[in-house]
Amino acid sequence: MKVVGFNGSARKDGNTAILIKYVFEELNKEGIDTELVQFAGKKVAGCTACRKCFELKDKQCAVKDDIINECIGKMLGAEGIILGSPIYFADITPPIKSLIDRAGYVAKANDDMFRRKVGAAVIAVRRAGAIHGFDSLNHFFFISQMIVPGSHYWNIGIGRDKGEVEKDEEGKQIMKTLGQNMSWLLRKLYQ
Repeated sequence: MKVVGFNGSARKDGNTAILIKYVFEELNKEGIDTELVQFAGKKVAGCTACRKCFELKDKQCAVKDDIINECIGKMLGAEGIILGSPIYFADITPPIKSLIDRAGYVAKANDDMFRRKVGAAVIAVRRAGAIHGFDSLNHFFFISQMIVPGSHYWNIGIGRDKGEVEKDEEGKQIMKTLGQNMSWLLRKLYQ
C-alpha cells in the first residue's frame, strides 16, 4: 500500500511538510509506503476550463507543461492521498487549489477514478483561517467519493516560522493519531 502526500507550501520542508511527515511516520510503522511531493519552486498552473479531460477521458489534464499530470499519476497509483497546505489569508495556497481543480475535473471525467481511496487534509496555520482551508481540502475528498479518516481534533498544526510547528505538541499528536487512523482504515479497505 502507498500514501502520497502533496505539500502545497511555497516553503520546501516547512511546517506543512513537517506535519505531513508526522502522519507518514505512523503509516511507515505499519508498513505503508509514503511519498511526499513538494510544490515549492515548481510550476503549477490553474485549470483553464477547456474540458478536454471530458472529451479525451485519458486520465490526464490537457495542460501538459507543469507537474499536475505527474501528480495525478501518483494519486492514481496510491491507495491514500494527503493534501497539505499552509493557510494564507484564510484559505489554501494556489498550487494545492490547482491540483484540486485539475485532478478533480480529470477524476470526474474518468468515472470518479479516486472513488474509495483514503484522503486526509493537513493544515499549517499561524493563527486563524485554518477551518476554512481544512474544509476546502476535505471538499475535494468528499466530491471525489473518497473515504476520510479523522483524528482526535482537526488536522491542524500551529506555527508561522519554518519549524515552529515542532513546538505545537497537540498538533503533532493530532498528526500521529491521523496517521494511526489512516493506516487502520487502509488495512481494512485494502488487505
